[in-house]
Amino acid sequence: MSDSSHQPLSRGHTHDIVMAGLAKRRSAEKRFRLFGLASIVAGLIFLLVLFVSIIGNGYSAFTYANVALDITFDQAVIDPEGHRNPGTLAAADYDTLWKASLEKLFPDVTGRQQKRALNAFMGFSADKRLKDMVIGDPSLIGTTKTVWLPVDDTIDMLIKGKLGKEEELNERHLLDQAWIKTLQDQNRIRSSFNREFFTNGDSREPEAAGIWGAVTGSALTLLITIGLSLPIGIAAAIYLEEFAPRNRWTDLIEVNINNLAAVPSIVFGLLGLAVFINFFGLPRSSPLVGGLVLTLMTLPVIIIAARSALKSVPPSVREAALGIGASPVQMVFDHVLPLAVPGIMTGAIIGTARALGESAPLLMIGMVAFIVDIPKTFTSAATVLPVQIYLWADSPERAFNERTSAAIMVLLAFLMIMNGFAVYVRRRYERRW
Repeated sequence: MSDSSHQPLSRGHTHDIVMAGLAKRRSAEKRFRLFGLASIVAGLIFLLVLFVSIIGNGYSAFTYANVALDITFDQAVIDPEGHRNPGTLAAADYDTLWKASLEKLFPDVTGRQQKRALNAFMGFSADKRLKDMVIGDPSLIGTTKTVWLPVDDTIDMLIKGKLGKEEELNERHLLDQAWIKTLQDQNRIRSSFNREFFTNGDSREPEAAGIWGAVTGSALTLLITIGLSLPIGIAAAIYLEEFAPRNRWTDLIEVNINNLAAVPSIVFGLLGLAVFINFFGLPRSSPLVGGLVLTLMTLPVIIIAARSALKSVPPSVREAALGIGASPVQMVFDHVLPLAVPGIMTGAIIGTARALGESAPLLMIGMVAFIVDIPKTFTSAATVLPVQIYLWADSPERAFNERTSAAIMVLLAFLMIMNGFAVYVRRRYERRW
């Protein structure tokens, strides 16, 4: 009597088992692909929401409202003695000029509180613009000219509709809105490109605040970072990959380099505060110290990227160079390094882009200070664009909200350009083996 459990399976039954297994594997593969596609779509949706939010809040900062006023450049106010002395012209009370012109447009404004509200209609930099005009062309004194002057930041936000719906506005804003309507009917209000946002330094007043000081500070800081981290990082990578003996010391160095690449950036800020400022006495809040701190943070990234690029060069290139009589140094610098340059430059650009977006280590060395002047040297007090964004985001004025988003847009544009250039360098000069 035979045991049926040991009977061989029929050919048809085996085929059914195999096909069932294939169906399960194909179903699992299909689910895995759908999960991967869903993850990509979700990531793109989150990214799209982020960009739409930033652009929706920040694009309006690139324009600013101006009012056309008929300014009478009264000599009695500007230069009573008539000597055209630059010091006298600079010290004149130019607020009186635009206040008189504005009151002529609204003769029905007679109450003290209403006059105070009307005088608050114009921006902080209106008198500065008039002063610059007179100092640049003293012949304006004694004439009357229509001049476009910036309004107050609250008025600008009201014109852009960013103070809420009409039923949500308070009594003061409703009064401003009535004056805005009157000026719009007379074609005396227009929104133009906000040039001051790109040419001014920081300011307590939103309409006068710009990013040029932060951009200049970022540029000076990155010059220090690139000038130090690039040659040191490449030299260290070449030595470790091509010349260093393989022993416990080089292994320890490699482990530490990999660990430093994962250290939180604020730790480098603490190191810079303790070493560069407290020990060496370098100027606080300067691009020099900021560049040194970012160099320490960027070096591990550049070293790792450069070593990976050197490893990607086939051993046959080294063997061929040594076989024709080249020395080890000639082999590295004449044959291996030129082939690894695209990978090295890609890593260096990505590391620099990371340094451009850092703020935490720079906060620790004092670059969070309120800096109005544009930095001129590497030791001048300065701030950088990420820190400027942090300062504006913490400001209570609503007009700083759109400037924060606009500054983020500028920073993202720089980062995209740098990362795009890294991709171009890699694809343009990369050699495939």
